[in-house]
Order: sequence, then structure tokens, then C-alpha cells
Amino acid sequence: MSQDQTEILQRALKREKAARKAAESILEEKSRELFFTTQRLEILLDEKSSQLQGVFENIIDAYVVMDIGGNVIKFNEAATKLFGYDIEKEKVNVTNLVYKDDYEYAINSFMELTSKGFFKDYEARVYTKSKEVKWVHINASIIFDKDKKPVAAQGIVRDISDQKRSAEKLIESENRLATLVLNLDSGIILEDENRKIVLTNNKFCELFGIDANPKDLLGMDCKAASEQNKVLFKNPEGFIKRMREIDANKKTVIGDELEMLDGKILERNYMPIITDNIYKGYLWTFTDVTLKRTYRKSLEAQKQKYYNIIANMNLGMVEVDVNEKILMVNQSFEKMSGYTQEEVLGQNARELLSSSKEEGKAIIEENKKRRSGESTSYEFKALCKEGKTRHWLISGAPNYNLDGEIVGSIGIHLDITELKNLELQKEKLLEKLEKSNDELQEYAHIVSHDLKSPLRSIDALVSWLKEDNKDKLDDMSMQNFALIETTLEKMEQLITDVLNYSSVGSDIAEKIEVDLDDMLNGLVTILYVPEHIKIKIQKPLPKIQGDRTKLQQLFQNLISNSVKFIDKEEGSIIVDFDDLKSHYKFSIKDNGIGIDKKYHDKIFKIFHSLKKSKDSSGIGLSIVKKIVDLHEGEIWLDSEPNIGTTFYFTLKKQP
Repeated sequence: MSQDQTEILQRALKREKAARKAAESILEEKSRELFFTTQRLEILLDEKSSQLQGVFENIIDAYVVMDIGGNVIKFNEAATKLFGYDIEKEKVNVTNLVYKDDYEYAINSFMELTSKGFFKDYEARVYTKSKEVKWVHINASIIFDKDKKPVAAQGIVRDISDQKRSAEKLIESENRLATLVLNLDSGIILEDENRKIVLTNNKFCELFGIDANPKDLLGMDCKAASEQNKVLFKNPEGFIKRMREIDANKKTVIGDELEMLDGKILERNYMPIITDNIYKGYLWTFTDVTLKRTYRKSLEAQKQKYYNIIANMNLGMVEVDVNEKILMVNQSFEKMSGYTQEEVLGQNARELLSSSKEEGKAIIEENKKRRSGESTSYEFKALCKEGKTRHWLISGAPNYNLDGEIVGSIGIHLDITELKNLELQKEKLLEKLEKSNDELQEYAHIVSHDLKSPLRSIDALVSWLKEDNKDKLDDMSMQNFALIETTLEKMEQLITDVLNYSSVGSDIAEKIEVDLDDMLNGLVTILYVPEHIKIKIQKPLPKIQGDRTKLQQLFQNLISNSVKFIDKEEGSIIVDFDDLKSHYKFSIKDNGIGIDKKYHDKIFKIFHSLKKSKDSSGIGLSIVKKIVDLHEGEIWLDSEPNIGTTFYFTLKKQP
């Protein structure tokens, strides 16, 4: 290193040493100054504390002392409780206590404090240690040392959170009340003791056609306003006279009725406001009751109309109380029973009208239902005034008062004596008819046997004649004998079919669950079906409640009918069904000769056959229809000549 460089380095070190010494000197001086200031503040606070210790330690409000930098120096017990800090163990600056939204307000208040030396009635929000927000009221002042230099600030802090909440609730309540009054469906006028308007609302302006805001009416003289608005009423002078009378008496008035020129009807109420026996004002309310009054008149008219209808209707009406005492009857009941209203009022309905003990017990049971709020209809055998017994159908319902309490019952009575007589006649006729049917069925079997017996004898005789004279008879004679035999067979088949037809419906077996799929599969195996005809069941058939024998007869007749009339080299019979809501719909489709549409309505009639043959009596489809009817279904067909026929029929799922 050269000599010049060494000299430069030495000078730099000297300058650095001198600068460090100067900084240490300044720092030492500031430290002494801060120490002396702190000592003065502590001495001053000790002096103040010794003077005020007894006062501030025992006041209920928080007492806070801070230095000029905002550092808290002292908390009394109330302040510690309010803010939650222990300043003996933790440092607290007032900036930690100021609520964020009130920070600017707090800075301005602190500047006022430092400039004036005090401030009063400072209200703001503060944070506690737990970050709870509280409202406080503060009166604060500056603490000066003996040289009049500010060294600290002190303040009394009062927790006013509860008062603030109460004030907010009161304001909310007042706002709600003001909004309620403003929007009430009744016109409101509140006057002071000098009859000046203190409060009114929108409805008042609407009722009296005042095109102004309710606030614009405040302070207006009510007497002058009444004189001005009297022309709105049908009787202006009567309106004013009555208002003066009410005002002079100063007594509560409810339900004054006023008629306006435009047809509105107002109900006026008046209430004086008295405090310590001194009149402080008057409250007037006006309500539009036009609709209510009109409805009441309409209701009265309707009541009278329905009363006239009830009095003259062809149904007897009786009103009784809870003890079965008759309160009212109409004219029709008087005619039905033979009693006048004067004769039955106050009488016990059960004791007066029951034809027997059993009927009386039935009335007791019905009255129990009325007391429980139940309405019912029932038949009653009544004993009328002349001693005649009549059958009544009674519809009874509980009777309620305005409070919804059951106070009795009302019964509507219909005389069904003639109907009951007809029912008895009907029952006798049914019994007679059932007996006749049984006799007819028995007769049909006897006739069938008696008719078949000579036919068989004739058939046997013809057979013997043919056998004994086969060498003597020519071809024409043999053909005639064959024709006789065919006719005899047809005659016997006809007798059998007639007997079967007559027995369908007369010999009803108990309906049971029938597995149609199992039944049909078994039926196909025993039916004679030529090899060129194929029977196809599209899907398994359902189970149904019915008469198994008749259901088998139904499917057998329809399938046999299809087999009989198939003329194609490859015959086809398809059985299918659809599941409907309450029924099953079945179909049996073939590719036979078909049926012309003009015969569709005739083929289900007895003895009607489209193809005359010895094995077709014209009764088979009539039997089918009868079986379908017994199972609450319908039958119809869709057919085209030379194409084929589809028979459709429905059977009810649950009989």
C-alpha cells in the first residue's frame, strides 16, 4: 500500500470515529431528556394519584390515563373491567381501542383535546380486548407539568352500550309506529289541546279527497278544516253540529256513522287524551265501512230469501239443541209429522217422534256423532201425530255458534215411505222371480230330457229300418233316411244348446281366482284342432276372479268357432290380452272366412248362425256374450270377409 493510500485511510477512520462519538453524545442527551421527562410525568402522576387515588379508584366509571403518544399509563378497576386489559402485564395504546369506522372521528377529537386542553361528551365505539364492540361516553382533559407543558391526558369513560341499544330500539319502534299509522286502513287525526293537527296519515287524505302529503297538514286548525270539508257530507250542518257536540262533551265516542255525497259511509270514533286530568289532545279515526254496511244489507236480504226457501221447501227441517229440544221446524215438517210448530217447540224430538225403543237408541247414537262434529245420513221410522208410521231419510249436521261451539244439530227430513214400500214390493218380486227361475230351470231340464228321449227313439227306429231294409231301399230312400238322422242330430244339439244358454247365469258358482294361462294351455290340449291350424298364445295370460267353468266355456266356444270357420291351407289363431285400468282386454284372432260388417250386430243374438250346418245352432256366441256380461265386460269384433276375424272381450279384474 502506498503512503498516500495509508494517509487517506487514516483520515477516514478519524472522521468515522468523530461521527460515532457525536451520535453517542446526541443519543445520551436525548436519553437524559426522555428520562427526566418520564421522571417528571411519574412524579406528576404520583402527585395527582396521591391526591385523587381515593376518588378514581371508587368511581363506577372507567378512569384512563395515557401519555401524549397514546400509551395507556393507568386504568382503574372499572377501566380494567370495561376493556379487559391488565396494563401491569401488557402494553396498550389507544389506537388498539378505537373502532375502525370511528378512527377519523377519534383523531379529530384528540386534536381538539390537544388544542383546547379538554373535550366533553365524546361518544364513539371502542374495542375490548376480546374484540367486543361497546359504545362509550368520554369526558377528557390534558395533564400539564409545573412548566405548563402537556405530559398526559386523562378521561372518564362511561359504558353506554345498553342506553344506545335502548335508544336504537326506541327509534325503530317509533319508526314502525309512524309507518303503521301512516299506512293504516283508517283515517287518523291527532290534535293537540288547541285543536291543531299533530299527526295524520295517507288514509285520511284519501277519504276526504285531500291532495296533499300528511306532513303538509301538520299545525293546521281542525275547526277550520272541518268547516271546509263539511260540503263532502249529505248533511253538512249535522256533521258540524255533531262534531261540536262531541268536542264539548270530551267523552269517548265509538261508531258514529257519516254518509258522504259520493255514497261512502264512514264510521267515526273520538277519544280524548288526558294526562293528570289535563286534556293534552284528541284522537279522531275515520273508517270506510261502505262495503261492510252494503254486505250487511245484502246478508239480511239473503237471509230472508233463504229463510223463505227453507220455510217452503219440500223437505222437512228441524233444529234442536244439545238436549234434543226442538227449537224450530219449517212448514214441510209440519205437513210430514202432522204437528204444528207451536206443538213441538221445546219438546224432546226423540221422545216425541220415535216409533220404538230401537229407533230412540238410533237417535241417541246419531246425537253423539253430532256432538263430535260428524255429519251423517240415516233412516228413521217415525211415529206421526195421527199414529201413522212413516219412513224418513234424515241428513243431520252439527249446528255451531259464532265461537265455533256445537250448540245442537240441524236435520233435513225426506219422507221415503213410498220408496220403502216400493223396495218391499221389489224384494217380494225378486223372491218370486228367483223362485220362478228355479222352477223354469227345473222345467228346462225336464223338457230337455222329455224331448231328447223321443228323438233318441226315432233315431233308433230309423237305424233299425235302414238295417232291416237295406237291400230293399233304393239310393233316394237311403238319402232320405240319412237326412232324417242329420235332422235328429241337429235337433238334439239345439236342445242341448238351449239348455246350456238357459243355465248360464242361473247356476253361478262362487268366483275364485282363475289362472287363465294354465286354464287355456290345458284347454288347447283337449280341443280337436286340425294339424293345419296353429294356436299361438302371445304372452302368459293373467289371473282373474271369476267362474272357472264359465270362463273355460267362453274361451272354448270362441276358439272352436275360429277352428270351425278357417278355410285356409295354413290356419292361424292368435290369443293375446292388454292390461287396462279396471279390466283385461282379450283378443282371439283367426284367418278364417271372416264376417261381413252388416252381420256384426246380429251374431250375438240367439239362434242366429251365418253358416247353416248340422253342428251350428246359432247359440254358441249368445252363450259367450252372456258369460262376458256375467263378468262385467263387453264383447265386440273386427272382421273382414276372406281375411279373418278378431273377437275382443273384456273381463273385470275384481268383481
